Amino acid sequence: MVILAVLACAATVSAGESCRKVQHLGDGYTVCTFHPAGDDIQIFQNDRSGRPYGSFRALENDLRQDRIYVRFAMNGGMYLDDQSPVGLFVVNGREMKAINTNKGWGNFHLLPNGVFYLSPGKAGVMESRAFAASGIKPFYATQSGPMLVINGKLHPSFLADSTSLKIRNGVGVAIDGKVVFAISDGPVRFHDFATLFRDDLKCPNALFLDGSISSLDIPEWQRRDSLFPLGPIIAVTEMLPG
Repeated sequence: MVILAVLACAATVSAGESCRKVQHLGDGYTVCTFHPAGDDIQIFQNDRSGRPYGSFRALENDLRQDRIYVRFAMNGGMYLDDQSPVGLFVVNGREMKAINTNKGWGNFHLLPNGVFYLSPGKAGVMESRAFAASGIKPFYATQSGPMLVINGKLHPSFLADSTSLKIRNGVGVAIDGKVVFAISDGPVRFHDFATLFRDDLKCPNALFLDGSISSLDIPEWQRRDSLFPLGPIIAVTEMLPG
């Protein structure tokens, strides 16, 4: 199969119902799209014993005890050495960690950073200070940074000629309300990753989840990344038939 990649637009090859390969500005990406009204999107951190999952395999094994199948998973936000979240973290409506709007070092503090959140039937990505002021009480939420796209505009720190190239992953919410996850196949710059979300995936708001440790789990494709210990994990699950 030959993919014709045009510099200013994406060419896609369908592979499965929810995930596909995309070319953008000469780089390859895996893009997976889910609808919060019909797909069970959740955010996980600790297993039933209270320990961080740390890997997709551990998450899958734990959920399988309840006949829950993981369709898709991705690392879901930056974390500390003990694998706990750096910023806001909400699970089942309970705030496990407060929002973090402090200045500091590293990508998380490359302000503005943001929050990916889920409420029944819908999802959103919002700049952190705006989220804190919104009064939204999500069922799930994870904070990371920097924002990639903010109300249709790229993060002001991104440079089109940057020499900082890393494997990167992120999440956006498209104009039709669907949640769009993307991970690069190879090292890319922030600017190009952000334009993927804005221009090709039609996400007016998108959030960087991490770089270098970026990991993906698509059982249908027999892909389960396991190079790094993980903190928060975003997963799409379904109940197995009884």
